[in-house]
Amino acid sequence: MKVGIVGFPQAGKTTVFNALTGLHAAVGAYGDSGKPNLGTIKVPDERIDRLSGIFSPRKTTYAEVVFVDFPGGSERSAGVLDQATLVQMRDADALVQVVRGFPDPVTQDAADPARDIETFKNELVLADLAIVEKRLERLRKEKGKEQEADLLQRCQSALEAEKPLRRVEFAAADERALSGFGLLSRLPLLVVVNVPEAAVAEPLPDALRGRLDADAVPGLALCAQIEMEIAALDDDDRKAFLADLGLRESARARFVQAAYALLDLISFLTTGEDEVRAWPIRRGTTAVRAAGKIHSDIERGFIRAEVVAYADFVQLGSEAKCREAGKLRLEGKEYVVQDGDIIHYRFNV
Repeated sequence: MKVGIVGFPQAGKTTVFNALTGLHAAVGAYGDSGKPNLGTIKVPDERIDRLSGIFSPRKTTYAEVVFVDFPGGSERSAGVLDQATLVQMRDADALVQVVRGFPDPVTQDAADPARDIETFKNELVLADLAIVEKRLERLRKEKGKEQEADLLQRCQSALEAEKPLRRVEFAAADERALSGFGLLSRLPLLVVVNVPEAAVAEPLPDALRGRLDADAVPGLALCAQIEMEIAALDDDDRKAFLADLGLRESARARFVQAAYALLDLISFLTTGEDEVRAWPIRRGTTAVRAAGKIHSDIERGFIRAEVVAYADFVQLGSEAKCREAGKLRLEGKEYVVQDGDIIHYRFNV
């Protein structure tokens, strides 16, 4: 699953990417290649930490998300995403827009996050409208595609009203039909305001929060430069540094967890002396399909799943006590896996 980090030039996208991944991608002019930067990030999970403390496994594995730092257009076209960038963005499963919350480093113009959020929304809407109108033009010359035409006309109406397609409710079949068009305003969106150090402990302004809530878009503030410095410190120095800034924790964990939720992912857990592991799956995945994340043989030979909720396991302390208390359940193929389920699969191939 890929989360695309996007935004306009000078917003600090690549600095955010470096702070998250610990990489050192070139910032500023973005280099000469125009290729995205890729980094894989482990999703912080206190449940995995605690279970590892209980089982002392040889290996601990967290869920992971791939972050992609896309170019933001040329410096000469601030506020405009070029066509090459829009094409690359269609490879993402969700988008994170980094918004400048500090004075422009070149012009010293004041930050205007609300303007940049609105402009970015309109860029995606116009890009999608061009795709929809082009396809509708072709469909007018074809017969037997009335259902697709009706669906795209519905999209066209929303886009012409400057409404992102993520705010339009579609049936599951329609969602599948639209998935091949690469419509950017359908993608889940998280807004990150990159603020200066002086504002690092402040929440998003109420007006901006209201603007995001109206579009059902989650948002958070962080200082990318500070996050890079925090990431380079050891645990003791990190705690002292955060305390000096008036923070209880780094924004990095909140950011990664928000991006994970943006993809509509949950984690089921497996435990043992060999490994404690979080397995990312889409919300609503059945037990048999989740088994396939571990190995195709388990999915093919599925018999049943032994399931205990994480909270019950931690409260009771062991699988045996969960079994005695009736908290360990046997579930079949169609059981919908819940976030934090600890699962042991029985299978035969």
